[in-house]
Amino acid sequence: MTHHDLQTDLLVVGAGLGGVAAALAAADRGARVILTEEHPWIGGQLTSQAVPPDEHPWVERFGVTARYRVLRDGIRDVYRRRYPLTDSARSWSELNPGAGWVSKLCHEPRVALGVLEEMLAPYRSAGRIRMIERVRPTAATTDADRIVSVTLASVLDGTETTVASTYVIDATETGELLPLSGTEYVTGFESSRETGEPSAPEVAEPDNVQALSVCFAVEHVDGDHTIDKPERYDYWRAYTPGPWNGHPMVSWTAPHPRTLEMDVRSFTPNPGDDARAVVADQSKSPGDGNLWLFRRIAARDLFAPGHYVSDICLVNWPSIDYFLDHVLDVPRDVGEARIADARQLSLSMLYWMQTEAPRGDGGQGFPGLRLRPDVMGHADGLAQAAYHRESRRIRAVTTITENDVSYAVRGDAGATQYEDSVGIGMYRIDLHPSTGGNTYIDVPSTPFEIPLGALLPQRMTNLLAGNKNLGTTHITNGCYRLHPVEWNIGEAAGHLAAHCLATGRTPHVVQAKADHVADFQDELSTAGVELRWPDGAYPY
Repeated sequence: MTHHDLQTDLLVVGAGLGGVAAALAAADRGARVILTEEHPWIGGQLTSQAVPPDEHPWVERFGVTARYRVLRDGIRDVYRRRYPLTDSARSWSELNPGAGWVSKLCHEPRVALGVLEEMLAPYRSAGRIRMIERVRPTAATTDADRIVSVTLASVLDGTETTVASTYVIDATETGELLPLSGTEYVTGFESSRETGEPSAPEVAEPDNVQALSVCFAVEHVDGDHTIDKPERYDYWRAYTPGPWNGHPMVSWTAPHPRTLEMDVRSFTPNPGDDARAVVADQSKSPGDGNLWLFRRIAARDLFAPGHYVSDICLVNWPSIDYFLDHVLDVPRDVGEARIADARQLSLSMLYWMQTEAPRGDGGQGFPGLRLRPDVMGHADGLAQAAYHRESRRIRAVTTITENDVSYAVRGDAGATQYEDSVGIGMYRIDLHPSTGGNTYIDVPSTPFEIPLGALLPQRMTNLLAGNKNLGTTHITNGCYRLHPVEWNIGEAAGHLAAHCLATGRTPHVVQAKADHVADFQDELSTAGVELRWPDGAYPY
C-alpha cells in the first residue's frame, strides 16, 4: 500500500463550512495548512449534504463574520453574472434564487461549491493551503496531551497519508478525531444532574442521538418518472414511530416541532406563487406549510421563461429523519449500513410521493416528480453525504448549556456573555426526534455568543474543535449546529491556531489570561468577526 508523510503548521480534518473557514483564516495569517475532505464536494451541510442555509432573521445586516458574508455575496454574484434572471430578480438586492421559506438564500449546492473553491483558490495556488481529497482519518499518534500526527486513508484506493502538524482542527461532521486521539468526549443526552438543564433527562443517555437525514432534490415535469420500488419500501411505508402518534412517518403528516400536535402539510408543485413575496424569517413562521416551497432551491419564475422547466424542491422534511439508530462509535460497516438504510428511507418517501401521496384534486401520486442527480452531484439522485445534526462533542474547558441560551431561563437578561467570546450566533434550540424515541425539543433561545473555552478540550493542548463538536450539550447543539455558527466556530479556530503559531502561546494559555484574550479578540474584530450582538436582535 502506498504511504506518504507530510508536515504542516495546521491540519484541518474535514472541509465542511467550519473546516473551510478555519483553513482560510489560518492561511490568510501566514500559516501552512493541510485541509482534507472525504466526500467529492467541499462545503459539508451546504453542498454535499444539500441543506440550504439555516440563518437568523438579521443575516443581511449583522450577526455573521465578514468571510461568511463574502460567501453569501459570492453566491448571489454567480446568479447575477451567469444565470438568466428576470429584470425584477436581478434588481433584488437580497436575491433569494430559490425563494424558499426556510432561508433568505436558498440556492443550488453546486453554486456554493464553486464560491468556496474560488475562496480557497489563491491560497492553494500559493501553496499555503494543500487539499487532500477523498480521504478519511483512520489513526492518530499522540505524545502525552498533544496530537503528533494523523493518518488519512483514501476512500478510493486505500492510499495512506500521515500528516504531522503543530496544531490540529477537527472539523469533521461527527468528531472523528476524538476517539482516534483519545480525546475525552460526550455523545447523546447529558444528564440534568450534570448540566442542570430543564430539558435534559435525569440520567445520561449517550446512545440517544438526533436523527440524520439524506436529502434530495426533485422537479415536477410532464411524464412518468417513478423510480423502481425501493427495497425497504414496505418497511418504511408501515413505520409508525412513537412521536407520530400512530400515523405513518412516510406521509404528509408529522408532529409540529413547537406544539407536538400532529400537523398535515400540503404539497403543491410549481404553484406559481410570487417568489419575491416570500418572507424567509424563522422568527415569524417556520414556513413549512407547503413543503414544495419550504426548501425550494430554484424558483423558476425568477429566471427567464423556459430556463427551468420546473422549480427545484429540496426535500429535507420530518418524513426522512432517520432515527432507528445512530452511527457514532459503531463499527464502520454498521454505520455505513445505517446510512444506506437512511437512503432507503429517502427513496421510499419519494416513491410514496410518486405513487400514493394524496393530491389536492383528490387524485393520488405525483409521477411527474423527477430526481435531479445533476443537482446533487450523485448518481442515485440523493445527496452525496448524510446530514448529521449531532456530533461527538469535546469535554470542553467551557460547556454551553440550555441555561446559557434558553429564553425561558434567561428571559430579558439575554444569553450568557463570555469574556472570551470569539463569535455570535442565533437559532432556536431545534432538536429533531432522536434514537432514544424522543420527539422534538423546540425551545426559544436568545442571541448567543461562542466562548473560546468551548473550542478547547479540557486536556488535549493542540487540538481545536472546528464544527458541531465544540463544547455544547445535546440540548444546545440544537442551536449551535447551523451554517453561520459552524462557519464562525471554524473561523475562530483557524485564527486561534495562527495566533498561537505567531505568539508561541498555547490555546489554553490564551484562554486563561484576560490580556491574551483581549489581544486575540482584537485580531478577530479586525478580521470581521463579531463578538457581541448589536441592538436589534431579539429572542425567538
